Amino acid sequence: MESHPEITLGGYMTRHDRAAAFGGVDGHAYSCAPYIDDEPDGRGLFGAALLFIRWDPAGEHPAGHVESDVLVWGRTAEDANQRLGALSLYDVKQALDDAIRARPEGW
Repeated sequence: MESHPEITLGGYMTRHDRAAAFGGVDGHAYSCAPYIDDEPDGRGLFGAALLFIRWDPAGEHPAGHVESDVLVWGRTAEDANQRLGALSLYDVKQALDDAIRARPEGW
């Protein structure tokens, strides 16, 4: 049986069969999804980032989003996705808070 440590984004999503969710530094609830470039860049690498969906206070409807910077690169889209999934949940939470702080309107 393959091991999927729950401390990683991919391990958590595999174990629980759902997106990971976090409380942002702004007090809102967010869920996250991987975003992988459709095409490689000029170096032949695929960038991978995270899209964080902000939920309304009741948790019923999306109320906005923030995106991380590119967090990992891979030689293929699958490689980039696997590298993104290997990030610890602590690193994903930090990427969320960094994205919130970087918003033009602030937090």
